Amino acid sequence: MSSKICTARVQSIKPLEDFVVLVEFTDGKKREINLEPYLRGKVFENIRQNLSDFRAMRIDERMGTMVWENGADIDPDVLYHNLKPAWAEDLLDLRVAQKEEADAPTISLSELEKEFGI
Repeated sequence: MSSKICTARVQSIKPLEDFVVLVEFTDGKKREINLEPYLRGKVFENIRQNLSDFRAMRIDERMGTMVWENGADIDPDVLYHNLKPAWAEDLLDLRVAQKEEADAPTISLSELEKEFGI
């Protein structure tokens, strides 16, 4: 038995207020999505800081996603399924690792030298 995966792509976009966009997908589903949380990283810096640059988005018909002039884009699957973008998962993993490291017992250099007879 195979599971059916929806691969709807972005069909149309309409900027609304601030960073909210009305997105229509190829299967007819429409969603109002606040894109501000997705606009992270250097590639989105100007887009995030300049609303007119943000609103200059367009549809890449070949890929079925929204793109900007500088090459930035947002994965349509992330938008359709309301997923976390890959960078957010990486950041979460990094924060968990940093917390685990911060909670780990520490040992000083002198204690290490003493432990290993250095």
